[in-house]
Amino acid sequence: MNRSNKKILTYAIKAGILLLTAFYIYQKLSNRKDLVKFQQIISGMDRTLVISTMSVVVGLMLINWVLESGKWRYLTQRLQPMTLWESIEAVFCGLSWAILTPNRIGEYGGRVMFLSPRKRVHGVFAMAVGSFGQNVMTNVLGAAAFMWFVWTFLKLDPIFYFGLWILVFMFMLLMLLFYFNIRWMVSLLNSIKWLRKYHRFFDIMARYRFPELVRIMGYCIARYAVFSFQYYLVIHLLIPSIPVHDIFMMVFILFFIQSALPSLDLLDVGVRNITAGTLFAYVTDQKIAVMAAVTSIWFINLIVPAILGSIFVFKLKFFDNDV
Repeated sequence: MNRSNKKILTYAIKAGILLLTAFYIYQKLSNRKDLVKFQQIISGMDRTLVISTMSVVVGLMLINWVLESGKWRYLTQRLQPMTLWESIEAVFCGLSWAILTPNRIGEYGGRVMFLSPRKRVHGVFAMAVGSFGQNVMTNVLGAAAFMWFVWTFLKLDPIFYFGLWILVFMFMLLMLLFYFNIRWMVSLLNSIKWLRKYHRFFDIMARYRFPELVRIMGYCIARYAVFSFQYYLVIHLLIPSIPVHDIFMMVFILFFIQSALPSLDLLDVGVRNITAGTLFAYVTDQKIAVMAAVTSIWFINLIVPAILGSIFVFKLKFFDNDV
């Protein structure tokens, strides 16, 4: 393919991505009754309190994705050094792709397109390490919160509850062991006959040693704290009667369940609403307010960044000598 054809194809792909993103966002926002409900609820509240709280939530959104950008930069430092701003561009662009694909798989594609063509497949496996770390964080804290939920609301027999704790503890321990010894997973993948030819890509994950994995986990913990606090702020704003501890425990469980459900980001909010409404029914009867809170955070954390990320789609390079 000559340079002129590559240029035309590049522009066509970029235009397609932007149009699809705009269409999907428009479709979902035009039917988002929960956002309207959120506006109705806050309209009767103290304006200064609402503005200050939501400003902090938006600020935390930016902090969350800057942290993720720092993690992405750290993960790819051996592949291709980049500035923090370049990693921010890649992360936000990935978010624009993520909302169009199941389980945000497109986020991988959006990010690695900012790497040189020969490093993109390697970048996918580097990103997998960071995603695995975030998943470990979500599952470990979520499993612990689930046990609190079982003890507090389900009132199981103590012996059965103790046995369940043993299973949950083993699950948590295995998650942590596999993360901090990620080479075990690489060895397992390389032992599968039809996957052996891809060993050079799997081996990318094995390059991360314990000190590096600790630092990556530090980013994961910081991000988890940030978006947990976002949920607390919005839910406390709408339903101040729920105790702080209960809000955080329910949010941890919500993340835990959400991580196990395959979904499309733009449909994901419906799943979150149903899950959140069911969970929080144990601590409040204001189901509509809970669902409105979840939708508002979905909009701030995913839709706003996806819109911002569409700007960086213009910087994508699909070929070695792309323009």
